[in-house]
Order: sequence, then structure tokens, then C-alpha cells
Amino acid sequence: MSHVPTPHIGAMPGDFAPTVLMPGDPLRSRFIAQRLLTDARLVNDVRGVQGYTGLYQGKRVSVMASGMGMPSMAIYAHELFCFYGVEAIVRVGTAGAVSRDVGMRDIIAGQSCFTDSSFGFQYGFPGHLAPTASFSLLCRAAEAAKALGLRLQIGPLYCSDVFYHEAQRSMEALAGLGVLATEMESAALYLEAMRAGKQALCLCTVVDNPYTGEQATAAEREQSLTDMLTLALEIA
Repeated sequence: MSHVPTPHIGAMPGDFAPTVLMPGDPLRSRFIAQRLLTDARLVNDVRGVQGYTGLYQGKRVSVMASGMGMPSMAIYAHELFCFYGVEAIVRVGTAGAVSRDVGMRDIIAGQSCFTDSSFGFQYGFPGHLAPTASFSLLCRAAEAAKALGLRLQIGPLYCSDVFYHEAQRSMEALAGLGVLATEMESAALYLEAMRAGKQALCLCTVVDNPYTGEQATAAEREQSLTDMLTLALEIA
């Protein structure tokens, strides 16, 4: 705790709740705080990455953006876990469909993730790591989704370093391996949590479907994710 504030987070000790929800977009962080929390106060605005702590049904919860991609997620997750005493991070993001059984606005819980990133090489293991969600958070998400009457698909994600690929990815190959959706932050979050002995879960709402050509607008991505956000808050 003596390392706070950090180079990337201006909050003071105790400013964050034990559980932090992490969207990628700072505007979504503000949306969650203003619409779904009560008594929310701004605890971080370094580089415009807004973090808030407030109450959800009497429970103290924080929300802060992670930015886009694994390097950005890893910085914030590492500092929250290691310097601010945060015990759990629930990513609340958007994803593109990989499985043909996944439709627009379906909610995905990433049980594990495949990745094309070299992020895990830093840990010194001479093989391929398996970034995995916290089992307890995953179980709580499944139970909460059932209680809320929400359809939650649980399975592997594909976490990529690249959004605009020069080479065409083989979506059929990934789908054949059971991958449900693709996004860009889960692997770093899971590995940071595993290394710190903390908990993490990635929840995503599908906003792109390459099979149908459907895409959500920027405004829809920011504001139409209420079911997923409610689910995340229920397990916080």
C-alpha cells in the first residue's frame, strides 16, 4: 500500500472497494457510476481513466476503466491487485461473436481464454500458460444469471493483441475448439489475478457478429449493456 498513488492511479489507500468492475471505456465507467451506483465519488481521473466508488444495494463497489488491450489492462489490474488491496476484478466489456450459436447482445462469461499474446512469457514458464477465470466468481455469475432470468453462455474466449488483422483469422477453427467470442483484455486480467492470488472474471456482451454483419454503434456499446452490468454488480 506504500506505493500509492501509483504512476497511473491517483486514488488514495482505501478509495477502492474490494471488487472493481472494469469496462474498457472511461465513458462507460462514468455511465455505470451515474446510472447504477448511489453516492458514487470520483477516485481516479489520471489520463482521463475515470474510477468511481459507490454503493449498489448497500454494497460498496468500485468501477474503473481499463483502456483497450492487454498492456493497458495489465497495468491497471496489477496496480489494483498489488498496491490497492483489491481482491476481485470483473471485466465488463464487449466482444465479437466466434461461435455461430452466439447472437448479438448475448452475455458471455469467459471460463478461460486462448490468446495470441506473448504477455505470459514474463513469468518464466517454458510452455503455454492457460489464463483461467476464478471458479468462485464464475459460479456466482451462473447462479446470479439464473436468478435474474438472464441467458449466460459460459466457455472460452479468444483474447487477441490485434483488432485490425492483416491476415484473415480462421474463425471456423476457433469455433471448432469451442471458443464463443473474441475480445482484447481477458488473458492479461486472468494472468495478473492468478499471479497475485486474486480473483477475476471477464463478462462480455456481443456487439459484433461477422456472420451476419451486425455491429452495434458507439452509443449502443456505451449504454445498452445493462443486463451484463447488473449481473456483474450482483456478484460484486
